Amino acid sequence: MFLALKEIKYEKFRYGLITFMIFLIAYLIFMLSSLAAGLASENTQAIKSWHVQSVVLNSNANINLSQSLLTKNDVKDIKLGKDSAYVGLVPVVVKMPKQETQSAQFIGLDKDQYIYKNLSLESGRRAKTSKEVAVDTSFKDDGYKLGDKITLNGGKEKYKIVGFVNNAKINIAPIIYGNMSTWKSLRPLAPNVVASGIMSQKKLTDKTDNITTYNIKTFTNKLPGYLAQNMTFELMIGFLFVISLIVIAVFLYILTIQKMPNYAVLRAQGIPTKTLIGATISQSVILTFVGTLIAWIVMYLMTLVLPAAVPLNFAPWIMISGFAGMLIMGVIGGLIPIRSILKVDPAQAIG
Repeated sequence: MFLALKEIKYEKFRYGLITFMIFLIAYLIFMLSSLAAGLASENTQAIKSWHVQSVVLNSNANINLSQSLLTKNDVKDIKLGKDSAYVGLVPVVVKMPKQETQSAQFIGLDKDQYIYKNLSLESGRRAKTSKEVAVDTSFKDDGYKLGDKITLNGGKEKYKIVGFVNNAKINIAPIIYGNMSTWKSLRPLAPNVVASGIMSQKKLTDKTDNITTYNIKTFTNKLPGYLAQNMTFELMIGFLFVISLIVIAVFLYILTIQKMPNYAVLRAQGIPTKTLIGATISQSVILTFVGTLIAWIVMYLMTLVLPAAVPLNFAPWIMISGFAGMLIMGVIGGLIPIRSILKVDPAQAIG
């Protein structure tokens, strides 16, 4: 470690460039990881807040809540307990004078069921009548206030905002919570349709010709774009770790080759090979740690200044896994030049 620190201090510019490269890669890893976590969260925020384990949908809906419709005949044999609830979903366009038009998901709820009762309100209250709605807090960030009246899908009917709800997004779209009767009016249906699906906090196994029960993992993986989005980010992050390994290994290998005469002198002076190897690995770990630490600090500062519209979620697990991954790459990168060090011949210095 002493030898590694002395060399870094002596060659500040050279090792500073390596640290800067590591910083750029680590920062990009933190940024992509936070963005992936943020987008994934906005896809499933509402579902997680409902603590769902099972979802009952129409068998022909391709595991898509917005395409599913359940009739009274479909659910006649399903007994809803206090941990299950009907959900009606329909995409809507929100309009209000002096505000930008927004796309959202309207969710109709039954006031006697658990999802409605457990809504986490930031302010205001739950919708009680068919002319009231509670909306995601992102509407508040966009300038909407309690008491504002909005129209949905270009209709003439106005709905009063009576509450702002935390964690109310699905498929990256904000949710508008209202009554089941409002959902039926926004999506004209046959009189025997009761909901889009059933959400349950327990494991259900109901299955008939018309309905199928899915576990929550299967349901979320079938959300439009959810799985493809996550896999894309994971692939990019994996490549960045590989790139960091290559950058560290190449730089250290070049530096090791350049220092071969110095290593030969040190070996001739009786410095053991393990000391030289330890110095190389220590350099790699120090440079990686410093570069990653600077990246973490810059990323943290970015989360403080970026607007709420940017879906970053710089969670603790991202910091820990990012640090651990970069340090592992640093150690592996430091091991690659070892073969050259082992071949150092002290006779070169004497000659």
